[in-house]
Amino acid sequence: MEPEVNIQLLGVGFSVGKDGYVFLDINERIDGNIVLPGDLFKLALKGNEGFAGSKIDLSSLRGDLKYYREVGLGFSRNFTDKLRIGIKGKLLFGIADASIDNKSLAITVNNDYSHIFDANLAVNLSGPVNVYMDSKHNIDSVVFDDNRFKTSSGITNFFSGKKNMGLGLDIGATYEITERLEVSASITDLGYIKWNKDVTNLQANNQFKFSGLNMLDFFNGTKTIDELGKDYVDSLKNAFEVSKSAKAFTTYLPFGISVGGSYNVTKHFSVGLLSYSRIIEKQIREALTLSANINLGNALSASLSYTAENYQYNNLGAGLAFRAGIAQFYLVTDRIPIMWNRIKDDKTNILMPANWNTFNLRLGMNLVFGNKPKEKNDKPMIQVE
Repeated sequence: MEPEVNIQLLGVGFSVGKDGYVFLDINERIDGNIVLPGDLFKLALKGNEGFAGSKIDLSSLRGDLKYYREVGLGFSRNFTDKLRIGIKGKLLFGIADASIDNKSLAITVNNDYSHIFDANLAVNLSGPVNVYMDSKHNIDSVVFDDNRFKTSSGITNFFSGKKNMGLGLDIGATYEITERLEVSASITDLGYIKWNKDVTNLQANNQFKFSGLNMLDFFNGTKTIDELGKDYVDSLKNAFEVSKSAKAFTTYLPFGISVGGSYNVTKHFSVGLLSYSRIIEKQIREALTLSANINLGNALSASLSYTAENYQYNNLGAGLAFRAGIAQFYLVTDRIPIMWNRIKDDKTNILMPANWNTFNLRLGMNLVFGNKPKEKNDKPMIQVE
């Protein structure tokens, strides 16, 4: 699961010199990455029988959810007639974070279907929360500290992120091989944040035994999902012996590597191919996009794309942008259903997507000043003496 939110508070750019460009942007960002091993779901939903006498490796379990502010300043220019390079440095201000540092985690299922849990992991928190421990070094409660927000200065200090600083970098280049063929490459979101404020570290490094995870009580109606969840949480809470500290920790941004190319079939029509790899710790997510693009000067642009990503091959996208004076309006979407089914009865006859669980839509407006291409004067010059 990878929840992402990016709200641009400010974005401005302007030309410098003959072919330079400077830009500044400020963004509020929330990035999350949560990985749950498949065997954990199999154990919970199918029971212990298939795992009896074996050890389940859950070292791939991880999670990180961070809220931070990004202030970026960038510059790009042509270094040769064919090569253009851009770079953006970013200051990162961490506001809140919760992350798991999983060194090792495993469950051994005994022949009597009891479980032995081996854990060596830490949960790092930065935010207005208080974690209380009991006399047995078990987590007693986690309480949100709302006193932090009862004054305007408290709200300002929390959202400033000045004590949780980090750095980031974007860099990219385009190269014109011929008048029709251009290639590009970039690395984005290289960076880290060091969390110093409101830090809590919870470290568990022990072994404990508990009765197995089993959802049958829920399915047969003996217990509600809330009761079942409370039983497991209580069992885990009482078994974990947790040490608490307040040491600064560092998290790294998931970064992306893009390599692509575009070919101008005609003056107004081009096709493109783009490979995008997103690296999140040990995991690599790959996407390959093929696009067809129409560009009618500054007035109208349209694009149609197809993307193969994450073992899925049904991602169709489209985009449209048009300009009215200084305003450019744009609309971009993907996950357009490819397969459709017709639902018929005596009163209805409608088309519905055959398989549709995700939909993305972006729309907005840019204010564009200038950007008028200079017309070449091909008329011969007349010299008057």
